[in-house]
Amino acid sequence: MSSRPDLPHGPVEISTGTAEFLSDDYRPGSYILQVNGVPSSHFVPGDPSVLEFEYMRWIASAVVSLVDARFDPRSISMTHLGGAGCTLPKYFADRWPKSRHSVVEIDARLAELVRTHCEVPSSPTVKIRVGDAIEVARGFKPATRDVLIRDVFSGSVTPRPLTTVEFFTEVATSLRPHGFYVANCGSHSDLAEVRAELAGMQEAFAHCAAIADPAMLKGRRYGNVILIGSQDPIEFGPEVTRELLGGAVPAHVATPSWIRSMTTASARRFRADDPAGKPAAG
Repeated sequence: MSSRPDLPHGPVEISTGTAEFLSDDYRPGSYILQVNGVPSSHFVPGDPSVLEFEYMRWIASAVVSLVDARFDPRSISMTHLGGAGCTLPKYFADRWPKSRHSVVEIDARLAELVRTHCEVPSSPTVKIRVGDAIEVARGFKPATRDVLIRDVFSGSVTPRPLTTVEFFTEVATSLRPHGFYVANCGSHSDLAEVRAELAGMQEAFAHCAAIADPAMLKGRRYGNVILIGSQDPIEFGPEVTRELLGGAVPAHVATPSWIRSMTTASARRFRADDPAGKPAAG
C-alpha cells in the first residue's frame, strides 16, 4: 500500500472550525476531507478524474453532456460557488485542460489548506477566491461565464439567500448565451428546498431540470437533488441515462411532469424576506 502523502494529521484549525483528512477505508490511497465533522470532498492523489461522491458524478455527467453540445470545451469558463476540496474544478480542468475555473470559498484557511495539499491546478486554470458566495453573486457582471455550479451548505441546507429569485436572476444574467446553472440542493423528505428553488429558478430560467435517485424524487428521505437551469432546452442523450443508472446509487432525470408538480409560485423566496442574509458556507 502506498504511504500517506504529505497531508496534515488530525484536525486542522480553519476560519470556520476544523478540517481533517481521513483515509478512505473503502478506497485505499484516497482521502476524505471533513469540514467541521462533515464529509465535504473526496481526494485521490494523482487522479483528479475520480469522483467518489454520487451527487458529483451526477453533476459531472450533466455538465459534460451540455458543454459538449453547446460549447468548445477548450475555451469554457466555469464558476464554482463553494470550494471545499475543489473536486469538481479539478475534475473538469483535467477533462478540459484549457478550461478556466473560478472557485469561491468563504473560508480563507480552508482555501489555503486545499491549495497546498489537494493538487489544485494553479491559476489561471483554477483560481480560488476567498469570499461570501452571496456577496460575490451580487457583483456578477452580465455574460461573463458559461457555467455556474453552486455547492454551498450551512449545515444540511443551502443558505437561504442563495435560493432566492434575486440570486437566480443574478446568476442567469451572468451567463453567456447557451450557458447554464447547476445546483446541489439538499432537501428533506418534504422536498421543501427543492420546491422553493425550482419555483425561484423558473422566474429566471426558461427551462429547468432535475436529477436524483428514485427515493429522493418520491420524497422518502433526506438527500441530494441536482437542479439545472438554462434559457435553452435541457436535453440529455442516452449516454447520460446510462451513466446515471450505472452508479452505486442509480439516478434519473426527472420528468417534466415531476418538475411541474414541484413548482408553485407560493414557494418562491425573495431577498426581502431575509434582508440581512447570512454568510454562506463554502
